Amino acid sequence: MLCLVAYIGYKGDLNKMELLNGRPDNTSGRLEKEIRTYDYLDNLGIEYQRVDHEPAETMEACKAVDEVLGIEMCKNLMLCNKQKTNFYMLLMPADKKFKTKELSSQINSARLSFAGGEEMEKYLDIVPGSLSVMGLMNDHNNDVRLLIDEDTLNAEYIGCHPCVNTSSLKIKMDDIVNTYLPATGHTYTSVHLVGED
Repeated sequence: MLCLVAYIGYKGDLNKMELLNGRPDNTSGRLEKEIRTYDYLDNLGIEYQRVDHEPAETMEACKAVDEVLGIEMCKNLMLCNKQKTNFYMLLMPADKKFKTKELSSQINSARLSFAGGEEMEKYLDIVPGSLSVMGLMNDHNNDVRLLIDEDTLNAEYIGCHPCVNTSSLKIKMDDIVNTYLPATGHTYTSVHLVGED
């Protein structure tokens, strides 16, 4: 499972994490891009739950975050073509293996590779380790095409970061697809990934 979560401000242990409703009451010490995410969701009337956590760098710590959320965080990958003219954000189950060949044929883009941190910051205002569908609210020119694995798309909830890897959110997938994405001006492409050897 790929778990990219860290919270520098949290001083407790992972066993004392708490699932909370909505935005934090006290926003001091939190980055503006995180607060902007809560503002965006709140303005759209999208309900969400949140958990704050210290750095979760081991599989055990990642599982602890998932357990508090009650769902498994999805894997978020930012990809590009060889020329770096087309960019993609892929959302897929954490336990699936990613194979570029399998995806390339579905989106008619040969030689896919991972985009770098520079592209993440430029298009999504996100640094590596914090990649999230929430970053699409910062992609005003629709430079990034969203791809969602059908298993992730069919899940009731999605787990994602609020543009920083300081917290994790639990949001209904229906709210992402029918309210959040239209507000950002983005659509999505459903992809079928098997992820087997």
